[in-house]
Amino acid sequence: MYIHQTEDWPNFTWDQTRIGLKLVKVNKAAGFLEGRLSAIGFDVQKQATVEALTHDIVASSEIENVILNSDQVRSSVARRMGVRITNETEPSHYVEGIVEMMLDAVGNYAKPLTDDRLFGWHSCLFPTGRSGMEKINVGMYRIDPMNVESGPLGREKIHYHAPEADVVPSEMKRFLDWFNADSTPKDYVKSAVAHFWFVSIHPFDDGNGRISRAIADMALSQADNSSLRYFSISRQINKEKRKYNNILERCQKASVDITVWIDWYLDCMLRSIESAEEMLSSILNKAIFWQNHSQDIITDRQKQVLNTYLDGYVGKLKVKNWAKLASVSGDTAARDVKELVSSGILVPQPGRFRDVAYGIKVSKDILLIPGPEGEDD
Repeated sequence: MYIHQTEDWPNFTWDQTRIGLKLVKVNKAAGFLEGRLSAIGFDVQKQATVEALTHDIVASSEIENVILNSDQVRSSVARRMGVRITNETEPSHYVEGIVEMMLDAVGNYAKPLTDDRLFGWHSCLFPTGRSGMEKINVGMYRIDPMNVESGPLGREKIHYHAPEADVVPSEMKRFLDWFNADSTPKDYVKSAVAHFWFVSIHPFDDGNGRISRAIADMALSQADNSSLRYFSISRQINKEKRKYNNILERCQKASVDITVWIDWYLDCMLRSIESAEEMLSSILNKAIFWQNHSQDIITDRQKQVLNTYLDGYVGKLKVKNWAKLASVSGDTAARDVKELVSSGILVPQPGRFRDVAYGIKVSKDILLIPGPEGEDD
């Protein structure tokens, strides 16, 4: 028996004590990350949001084996948010549509979620009216039975059978009434329940996973009361894709007690928050660097090259590389580097007398060593 066939569907329950304790941990971790970013400034928060949303959009599609160009996604998100980035790339019409869907979810989190809004999101995902080679119903709820399957043609394994098509409109009305109700707590548990509930209805011919994760992100923005996002739960789900699918399948074949799902989801959030610092390291390092060196005399050319390295340029910081990035002679590059060493901004690395590599003094405790480990160039 599937969960939607149980007598108590969809009156979900969970262990309040167990989930409450986990929610305290997640709130504390999210608050710490937000506090660290807010101390650096609003521009950095927007840059962090661009990075987090880029990872979220790319990962959510990758979970469904749809590969997006991350540079196109980042450029589209940044342009829409008014953030300047290096290496801008012209996004495709398809990428623009997916970005539009996500930014509507997190940017307009306070607006009601409606059938029409979901139909618009669905149209963004399938602008040609097809999923691969197959024609699907776009911008409307499905009219056919729906199985979640895997395996080769003719030997498919059915993981889940969704509610019949004729009850989808009433199922969605019940879901949307709950999601939009003032009485529904706006916390991270809402995100977990909304994700599970929507994907269990499976109201569309395709794209249900991606839309469920957009709804979950919308609920996260409601919980934070902010359109700024600093971590990507879809990125973490993608890392744990097998576990994610197994937990979903297990809970969709059980009772309406979804403690196991919510507990896993909040744990996944914790791990995504913990990994956010790695994801945002270049943004944080850059902000901290310019805060600490705001009073130092640095030329525009030096700023340009330093920013290139702080933005994550893959290559050792050496005079010859500096000359290439700045489009100057070796002698001019050497003078630039020497001045920054004298100021304590660049730190020569031990090991070579000639062709020295340098680290960037981000702060008293952080020394950034550009370039991959073991690189000799």
